[in-house]
Amino acid sequence: MNKADEKEEYEHLERVKAKLEESVKRLEGRAKQYAAEAREHVDHMWEARRDMDASEKAAARETTQQIVATGDTVAEARKRAQKLLASPYFGRFDFHKAGEGLARPVYVGVHSFSQAEGGDPLVYDWRAPISTMFYDYELGPARYESPSGPVPGEIVLKRQFRIRGGRVEFMLESGLSILDDVLQEELSQTSDDRMKNIVATIQRDQNAIIRNEDAKTLVIQGVAGSGKTSIALHRIAFLLYRHRDTLTSHDILIISPSKVFADFISDVLPELGEEQIPELEMEKLAHELLEHKVTFQTLQEQTATLLETRDEALQRRIEAKASLEFLSKLEAYAQHVDATRFRAEDVQIADHTIRAPLLDKMYRQRHDLTPTERLRWVADWAAQHLRRAHRHEVTAKQRSELRSRIKKMYTKTALRSAYKAFFDWLGRPELFKPRPRSVLEYSDVFPMIYLKLRLEGASTVHQRVLHLVIDEMQDYTPVQYAVIARLFSCDKTILGDASQAVHASTGASADAISHVFEHAESVKLCKSYRSSYEISRFAQGISADADLVAIERHGELPVVAELPTQEDELRAIGDAVAAFRARGARTMGIICKSQARAASLHELLLASEPDIQLLTERSTAFVPGVVVCSAHLAKGLEFDEVVVPQATAETYRTRLEKNLLYVACTRAMHRLMVTYVGEATDFLPPDSLYERR
Repeated sequence: MNKADEKEEYEHLERVKAKLEESVKRLEGRAKQYAAEAREHVDHMWEARRDMDASEKAAARETTQQIVATGDTVAEARKRAQKLLASPYFGRFDFHKAGEGLARPVYVGVHSFSQAEGGDPLVYDWRAPISTMFYDYELGPARYESPSGPVPGEIVLKRQFRIRGGRVEFMLESGLSILDDVLQEELSQTSDDRMKNIVATIQRDQNAIIRNEDAKTLVIQGVAGSGKTSIALHRIAFLLYRHRDTLTSHDILIISPSKVFADFISDVLPELGEEQIPELEMEKLAHELLEHKVTFQTLQEQTATLLETRDEALQRRIEAKASLEFLSKLEAYAQHVDATRFRAEDVQIADHTIRAPLLDKMYRQRHDLTPTERLRWVADWAAQHLRRAHRHEVTAKQRSELRSRIKKMYTKTALRSAYKAFFDWLGRPELFKPRPRSVLEYSDVFPMIYLKLRLEGASTVHQRVLHLVIDEMQDYTPVQYAVIARLFSCDKTILGDASQAVHASTGASADAISHVFEHAESVKLCKSYRSSYEISRFAQGISADADLVAIERHGELPVVAELPTQEDELRAIGDAVAAFRARGARTMGIICKSQARAASLHELLLASEPDIQLLTERSTAFVPGVVVCSAHLAKGLEFDEVVVPQATAETYRTRLEKNLLYVACTRAMHRLMVTYVGEATDFLPPDSLYERR
């Protein structure tokens, strides 16, 4: 880019900033005006309250609420304008629309900004239809879909900027993919304590996923570090923009693997100008559906038990309940119970008889109702039948008798008893083994819930959810997805990676999910952006994924350190922590196989490193600095540097433990160190992929 073009861009930025400053002042004045007007209305209502009737008070309250709502809208607009002042836009392309004379510049930012209401934007929102050309095309022919149809033309110039604090840090111009240079620059930065938006570096394949409005269920399979979660959140932001008249943040729900992960991603949507969406952990959903009447172990507790005991019978029970065949058998059993618990009998009212087969037929028609609703419906139908077929008007007493007689035809079985009987019916009683004090194994929780929904009807609590996001799809079984399908009839975005299954179940694949959700559309993200090329190759040596393409951002080779004693290993970890702090990096994860090991190591490190944090199931925030955690809790997170201690043959030897080691290593962005005392795990990659110390 020549000096004249640079000068022109600097001048353009100053003009935009000046307009933004004017807008901020104007909006600030309007916000104050609405706040004062609201106070006046409240004061007037208070003073005149004795002279106002109920309708006048209601009208006055409504007026005040409208003023407050308008003021809130103005305040939000001011907040967006203030944010744009710091970074008004990140891209520009000049589009020559077919049939028009001159190309016009289109500046793309996080939010749109117009000088006047109804005027052409000085900055276009990244989600606007025209903005998609910035992500999908280089110089040459291009097109976008406008509300009135396709708009063809040509991109004749393309630039990208980084503007922070209102100052240009760099600007680039190229006829090729300028995003690659900027992406490399962004990926080389240290991590933060929150996931950030990626609007400036969205790639073409990612853009297609984000803007997919047609898929009712979109399954995103992505390799480690491919940005699955970030893309899903940007897709939500896009849908909120496109359907702002019918969809709000409160209509969306994310099923999150942990509170720490929910905190880690909590800034993305607010950065994009949207409210944070509600999140729900699967176990909280289970307690809600079981009405807090059933005690069960958590998923983390179940996995910890398996890791600590390597109980093969427990592993078999878990895997059996994580199969599609198990779901099929459970559904067949639900149908069997439903067919046998209602035994219709002839009912005689006055001189008229309603035959049992007819009552049975009516009962079978209403699987959608709860048992109570279903029996009442059959009784009401019987009363109508007497009126229509026999011209007999049923009295209140006869209607009560009808309901009582039909209710007695139904045999109710306690949920736990019905679920236990399922395994006898299946011929596999050994698969049901409650823990002491009748605590359910976690693998039994959602099969029991599925049976409850099938026999007692689906809950309506979550019917208002219009879009559901499910992260870490590999952690959920087909039965869990079948429960979700019954609870949520809305559109869904489901994302995960089978290679990162860190729980004892087999992990649901896209094929298994498609079996539950008809017409699910599946896409795959193969490029990994998180880790350096060297760390990605190291992780591939642990668990190869033929589809993974590591971005060529080079860094240091991972280090594998063999230490003579556990004291030496502890000292090496302490040295790594000291070096991390000296480098000024922001986040470091010391990732252990299990929570018990993490807690034990954390206690040992505290003697010399009192600022090190321990992440547990009860943790609610992801904090900068050094944290010790299990691979389960590290899932979905990322760190500048990672240490994986105790990588011995005894610690990591099963298929599940191999996945845990893979997940731990793929959390590292820039540096990775693996330590062990004694014999190293067989899962370590060839020596050529790391530096031995």
